[in-house]
Amino acid sequence: MGNSASTPADINTSSTSVTTEKSLLPPEECPMHKQVNDIKPTAPSTDAVVTTNEQKIIPTECPMHESNVNKPKLIPSECPMHQSNVDDAPLDPTNMMPPPNQRPSPNQPFELNTNRETSTIPKGGVESETKWQYPSEQMFWNAMLRKGWRWEKDALSKNDMSHIIRIHNTNNERAWYEVLKWEAFHRKEDYEPKLLKFGGKASEYSPRARFRALMGYDLPFDRHDWIVDRNGRPVRYIIDYYDIGDENGYKTGEFVELDVRPAFDSPGAFVDRSRVALLRWTAGAIHWWKGNSDETASSS
Repeated sequence: MGNSASTPADINTSSTSVTTEKSLLPPEECPMHKQVNDIKPTAPSTDAVVTTNEQKIIPTECPMHESNVNKPKLIPSECPMHQSNVDDAPLDPTNMMPPPNQRPSPNQPFELNTNRETSTIPKGGVESETKWQYPSEQMFWNAMLRKGWRWEKDALSKNDMSHIIRIHNTNNERAWYEVLKWEAFHRKEDYEPKLLKFGGKASEYSPRARFRALMGYDLPFDRHDWIVDRNGRPVRYIIDYYDIGDENGYKTGEFVELDVRPAFDSPGAFVDRSRVALLRWTAGAIHWWKGNSDETASSS
């Protein structure tokens, strides 16, 4: 009577109950499905809890399956978020540039040319007779944005970008021509200088540029370091770019003065620069002498 044992059916409804009705179970296709026999009630208690050691089986098609959770997300190369298109993409050690990006940038105001011009500069480090290729207008634009430049309304036009590319390519051809003058000291019959790699150092002024600034001259607006293959030996050249301030030159593109010389990092560079300094001084003295001779002859 009063001391009779209670059965699970007699547990007060205020306590947590265990329902084993199949009609309340999820369908078999659901990962949360459980068979009736898998549910085992615990001893009656006011804090009754259903426990099970059975692991929930999730189908492989489910996004939460372990084979899908830990799988790396593959991004197609056409996507702007692909590794070759984001800022932390690996740089090409030969020119310190990311892989070529020919896609328009977000909010780009006009379409740009993607054609690339081939230079006359031989590319070192390769067996084939390969020449360096200049960046396209689109590649140059993307590089400017990557370095912090931001387009503003009426700042640049499509024609301006074509003009910039032409000036860029012309200055590189001029720089290589100056390098060949220095390399003439080491010319051999079967030897052809080649450009191995290069990089910009606009914020790192060379000692020569700093000395010129102390003498009252302007600092260069850009600097490049070129590594040239001299018959199997790498030689570093420094190229400082100076703005000569010629307004007519801005229209023609001939407003840049180049100071090209081998870096003072080897005895051979010291010898070459000393020879050139002597030749330049001699040429200046001859020019001065001829000028004085012409003035003397005209006065007599």
